[in-house]
Amino acid sequence: MGRGMAMGTQTRAVIALILTYAVLGLLMNSVGVVILQSIRHYAVTKTHASSLEACKDLSVVAASFLLATRLPAFGFRRALIASMLIVGAGALLMSIANAFWMTQLFFVVTGICFGTGKVATYASIGLLRPDRAGHASLTGLVEGVFMVGVLIGVWMFSWFIGADATGTDWLHVYWLIAGLCAVAAGLWAITPLDESKAEPESAAAKSAGWRQMLRLLALPTAIAFLISIFLYVLIEQSIGTWLPTFNNEILHLPPEMSVQASSIFVAALAIGRLGASALLRRIHWLKLMLACIVCVAALVLVTLPTTQGLTLRPGVGWLNAPIAAYVFPLIGVFMAPIYPTLCSVMLTSLPQERHAAMVGLMVIFSALGGTIGSFLTGMIFQHLSGQNAFYMTLIPLTLIAIALIRFDRMIGRGPKGAVPVDAVS
Repeated sequence: MGRGMAMGTQTRAVIALILTYAVLGLLMNSVGVVILQSIRHYAVTKTHASSLEACKDLSVVAASFLLATRLPAFGFRRALIASMLIVGAGALLMSIANAFWMTQLFFVVTGICFGTGKVATYASIGLLRPDRAGHASLTGLVEGVFMVGVLIGVWMFSWFIGADATGTDWLHVYWLIAGLCAVAAGLWAITPLDESKAEPESAAAKSAGWRQMLRLLALPTAIAFLISIFLYVLIEQSIGTWLPTFNNEILHLPPEMSVQASSIFVAALAIGRLGASALLRRIHWLKLMLACIVCVAALVLVTLPTTQGLTLRPGVGWLNAPIAAYVFPLIGVFMAPIYPTLCSVMLTSLPQERHAAMVGLMVIFSALGGTIGSFLTGMIFQHLSGQNAFYMTLIPLTLIAIALIRFDRMIGRGPKGAVPVDAVS
């Protein structure tokens, strides 16, 4: 009976982990939709609207740097409950306010909670599935459902936007989000989590704090990993954030459909992450990653030329939309496996007590990549064209391939790719 109860508790913990991370993902990736709404309803420029990306990502950096190594002492479960309660309260305020400054403030709060929640989520994965195969599988599942949450969020927002009669009705979506936060917090409140293995073994390690991150940065393996993560998120966030605007201004789709069509990219990411685990059992991870990069580049080069010269047409719908609206977002299928696979390979090469520090660095570099990518894409979009903005993704894509090869060589030097413990102690 005890074993059955333990298994039931672990299953509930996995469900709570997935739900919490999916809600945070829904909000973090709603920035593209909110940018479009801000441009339409608050009359801000594209460059000014892109500040929302900085609001969420820079607060992610701050939270990860200041709090990541403190979370084992505070408790991952407590951190996830607190994140859900704070975000839920912010969503309620967002539903009442109707100003761009409130939108900026909400994404600051969301970024802080996401930075905290992501560190707690990835560290908890190591507690629930400590073996490499189990870790990779659960990481893929969590990130896959994360994208499903993002997909649901896109359609939630598009429905409220489509039903908006006053210009403020779309903000009612945040009532629903607040409810999801309450459910996730309640589920964690009744779900225990054994966090003893994540506690630092020595008093010195407990007081090291952010210095643990700096020690990890001395590892060439960590540098190659973080460069890869930075460049990947730069591309993903650039596309995800600006795709609704690209659909609206370049493909000339109606605003509601522009948001809905961007969900194809999100769905492609979810399919790619959920399906990659089966392929990784048969194909070495580096070969799969390089093949994915080639496919992404091919789709960019083949699809974007078809978007030149498009003009506004009345009655554009799903049956007569430009082919690029359906084909270009499919790059998500091939991009998707890169992020969770890299994270799993890196984390399973470190002792459990170092996971929080490494995830903190991972979140920081991811946030910086997202902020820089979105800002640069917005500038190119504003001053050149949407096509040129997305063509520029080929540059970091090439750099990722180089970094991945370097990362694989360094991981392969140790026994089973392990990073020596004394290198980070």
